[in-house]
Amino acid sequence: MMTNSRAIVLNTLKFGEQQLIVDMLTEELGRVSFICRIPKTQKGKLKKQFFQPLSLLDAVFDYRQNARLQHLRDVRLSQPFTSIPFDAGKLSIALFLAEFLTYATRDEQQNAALFNYVVNSIDWLDGQTTSFANFHLVFMMRLSRFIGFFPNLEDYREGAVFDMRSGEFADTAPLHRDYIEPTEAARIGVLMRMNYETMHLFRMSHDERNRCVELILAYYKLHVPNFPELKSLAVLQELFSK
Repeated sequence: MMTNSRAIVLNTLKFGEQQLIVDMLTEELGRVSFICRIPKTQKGKLKKQFFQPLSLLDAVFDYRQNARLQHLRDVRLSQPFTSIPFDAGKLSIALFLAEFLTYATRDEQQNAALFNYVVNSIDWLDGQTTSFANFHLVFMMRLSRFIGFFPNLEDYREGAVFDMRSGEFADTAPLHRDYIEPTEAARIGVLMRMNYETMHLFRMSHDERNRCVELILAYYKLHVPNFPELKSLAVLQELFSK
C-alpha cells in the first residue's frame, strides 16, 4: 500500500556501505522502521542529511504490513530546522529526546495527538532563543499524557508521597519501593504544572534538574517495558552544569 505521511526521525543505524536503517514516528502509522539506500552521488532522492535526529519529513513509502523494514520511495524535509543543529544546547536536547522517544514510543500505533505534540514541541524549541534548559523535563512529563500514564494531580497535598506505580499521590508510603518521598514529590507536582511558556519562571539548580530527569526516567522505566539507560543523558547533564 503506497502511503504518504509526515514522519519524525528518531534513530539511524548504518547497514552495510550505502544503507541506513531508520526508525521513525509517522503520523499515519505510528512507529515504522525503514531500510534506505543512500547513493554516493547527490542525484538520488534519499540523502543522508535528511535523517538527522528529530528531522520532520514528508515520506512516501510502500507499506507492507508483514515486513519488518519498509522501503522509502521518496522523502523531503517538511520543516527544516533554523537553529537546532547550530546551537549546542538545543542539539544536545534533540539528541537526548530522539533517543528517549525511540524507546518511549516503541510500540505506538497511529496516534495523531502524540505526533502533533512532538512536532509542535520541536517547532517551539527550534524557534526559542533563550530559557529552554527545562524543555526536556516538560516534554517528557507531558508526553506521558499521550502514552497513557500521566500522573494524577488531583490528589496532591503538601506532605504527600508519589506512588510511581499507580501515578498517584498518597498520604502514606505504599508497601513497595517505587515511590518518591514528599520533598521530591512536591517537585514532581511543580513539573506537571509547567508548560513551555511558563517553565522559565521555575528556577532550578543543575543538581535539581538532573535529579528531576532521573525521577522522570525512573517513572518511564516502570511503565514502558524494557526501557533502557539512555546513552545521551550524560552529555545533556554535563552541558547544563552551569
